[in-house]
Amino acid sequence: MRFPWLLLFLAVWALCGSAKPTERKERVVREAPLSTREHDDAQSFDYDHDAFLGADEAKSFDQLTPEESKERLGKIVGKIDEDGDGFVTVEELKAWIKFAQKRWIYEDVERQWKGHDLNEDGLVSWEEYKNATYGYIL
Repeated sequence: MRFPWLLLFLAVWALCGSAKPTERKERVVREAPLSTREHDDAQSFDYDHDAFLGADEAKSFDQLTPEESKERLGKIVGKIDEDGDGFVTVEELKAWIKFAQKRWIYEDVERQWKGHDLNEDGLVSWEEYKNATYGYIL
């Protein structure tokens, strides 16, 4: 009579021991960081460039001469100045930074999607997701 109980106990114990722990999630949803770089204005303004221009645009600005950089920045300021009064308000600057951040997020989602869509049919099946995420182990 003890053998079935012992067998049941061992089966439950084995299942619990092999279970994957749940991912710890925070109660507060935080927005994606504005930049992957350290924010230290005393050393460099790379963080601000990434936040203001977006990571890809900031990389292209790094390759420009100072004159070309000023010219392109002037064009961007024209886009930021939504009311066209010649000045950029704090609200306009915040809106631009949010726009740049969302654009980066959408581009990253597109890149991630392409990485998971292994057969390039525009859809991600469960098998494709498992293989892209966990490899061919499962």
